Amino acid sequence: MMPKRLKIQLSHILFFSLSILLISSCNSKEKKDQEKGTFDSLALLPKMKPLNLKYGLPVDSFVIESYTVQRNEFLASILLKYNIPYNQIDFLANKSRETFDVRKIKVGNPYYIFLDPDSARNAHYFIYEIDKINYIMYNLRDSATITLGQKPVRQVSKTATGAITSSLWNAMTDNDTSPLLALELSDIYAWTVDFFGIGNGDYFKVMYTENYVDSVSVGISSIEAALFHHQGDDYYAFNFQEDSATYNYFDEHGKSLRKAFLKAPLKFSRISSKFSNSRYHPVLKIRRPHHGVDYAAPSGTHVFSIGDGKITEKGFQARGGGNYLKIKHNSVYTTVYMHLNGFAKGINKGDKVKQGELIAYVGSSGLSTGPHLDFRVFKNDKPIDPLKVKAPPVEPVKEEDEKRFKEFYKPLKHLLDELELSANKE
Repeated sequence: MMPKRLKIQLSHILFFSLSILLISSCNSKEKKDQEKGTFDSLALLPKMKPLNLKYGLPVDSFVIESYTVQRNEFLASILLKYNIPYNQIDFLANKSRETFDVRKIKVGNPYYIFLDPDSARNAHYFIYEIDKINYIMYNLRDSATITLGQKPVRQVSKTATGAITSSLWNAMTDNDTSPLLALELSDIYAWTVDFFGIGNGDYFKVMYTENYVDSVSVGISSIEAALFHHQGDDYYAFNFQEDSATYNYFDEHGKSLRKAFLKAPLKFSRISSKFSNSRYHPVLKIRRPHHGVDYAAPSGTHVFSIGDGKITEKGFQARGGGNYLKIKHNSVYTTVYMHLNGFAKGINKGDKVKQGELIAYVGSSGLSTGPHLDFRVFKNDKPIDPLKVKAPPVEPVKEEDEKRFKEFYKPLKHLLDELELSANKE
């Protein structure tokens, strides 16, 4: 039998335990009721509106005036209208010299004045848009700080396809695609596709990224993959990352699209005369060999070297070629550029030039009926048709990267092949 005293002690312990549990339960309920009341009160508070920002400044805190730079308008003439002292303007111009040269303010570019909302309308900020993305902000008040900024850029992945009936440029516009894509593709395929020979039956498919500021396109960010069907052949291009900083375009076999030579020494023109052993000369009115290709283009059109090389001749060819340049590329190939309007700055005999470097301008010097470039290629000192040059490729995908390249290009190739020739779509 349990002693009576022990029974009394146990009953007291049980009583106190039950009392503590009851008090804790009440306190917990009271706390929950208080929290619920607090949350209910918070729910009744009005929601805060997100700040409306422009160039990182709260729009509602200012009166904003917007203009575009007019002819003969510059920083001083703009700010003097807002009672900014000339010595302060001079200070801002000098202070921003390393960040932005105010002498480069361009006619037509937009600018904004942020004014205090009170009756005095004191100018607080001047913001000038350098281009569609970049801007510079001048704090006109106490701190007089100058800040370079960028608008938020939104990247949109897109695909585009199109059949070519006349030119790549027209095919882009016909399919509501940015014509800038034509320039990007022409650079990628410069060593592979003859853009002066494209036409009916040719088509393109491309996967790319386009940049937007607000709802306005500000250019093509990158082309991830493309297919150009030209004269019955498919030419794929995949933008493969070789290392942390290097991207190059390769075909599905891992061969580089970059060849030793560009396909043509100038962009977007037409061929007015092809390689021939017997061509009727429009000035001399006789038939004689024309061992080159004439590219009709406006006077002043840029002419580029089709490959790395050394200038071996520069001058005027009295017997008909006019101003001309000769470039030796290697032990096999030499190119000649004739009827030039002039030479690029710094181009001299003996100079080394790089592929794609500006060397001269289209003209009509010598025996010529109009502005054009007479372009010639010599292989082992014998003239060959420039349109039939087979240039060797540069380095393919490295052996250690072949597996990674296959895993990269195969899904992109599948997506390209599945694309139908239709309008551009996001």
